[in-house]
Amino acid sequence: MNIQGKRGLSRRQLLSRSIAAGATFMVGAGYVAAQDATWATEVVALKPETMATLVQMARDIYPHDHVPTEFYVIAVKGYDTEAAAADIEAGVTALNAAAQGKGYGSYLDMGWERDRVDVLRGIEQSAFFQQIRGGLVTGLYNQKAVWPLFGYEGESFSQGGYLDRGFDDIAWL
Repeated sequence: MNIQGKRGLSRRQLLSRSIAAGATFMVGAGYVAAQDATWATEVVALKPETMATLVQMARDIYPHDHVPTEFYVIAVKGYDTEAAAADIEAGVTALNAAAQGKGYGSYLDMGWERDRVDVLRGIEQSAFFQQIRGGLVTGLYNQKAVWPLFGYEGESFSQGGYLDRGFDDIAWL
C-alpha cells in the first residue's frame, strides 16, 4: 500500500508490464530483472543500471548462448558491496563513456554484440576490465549448477578417478 492507501503494482504486474515494453533489462529502484522475468536480483550498494551493465558485460566477455543469464547474475553479484561499489561504479562510468564515444548513450544501448566487444577491447588493459574478467573465471565456472551445461561431471577423486569411470565419455570432445 502506498501513502494514499491505494495499492501499488504487484511484482508480477510490474514484471509483465516491463516485458511488454521490450527492454533487455528492467531496472527499478533497488533491483534488476530480466526481460522474460526468468530472474531478478536486488542491488544493495550498486545502482541497478550498473548491475545490469555488469551482467551484459559478463555475457560479452564469456559468451555462452546455452548458459542462462541467471548464472551471470550470480557471478557478478559479489561486486554489489559497499567496499567494491565506488570502483565498480567508476569502471562502468568509463565503459559508458567509451560507448558514448562510439555514438551510443551507454553500454547497454549498444544493440550489437560486435560493437560491445569492440568497446571492451578498448578497455581490456584497464584495472576495471581485468577485475571483472578475473572474477568471472571463478564466479561463473565454479557454480556447480553450470557444470552440466558444459559436460563437466565435477571432480573425480571421490568417485575413484577418471580412469575407472570412463574418461572418454565426453561427446563434445
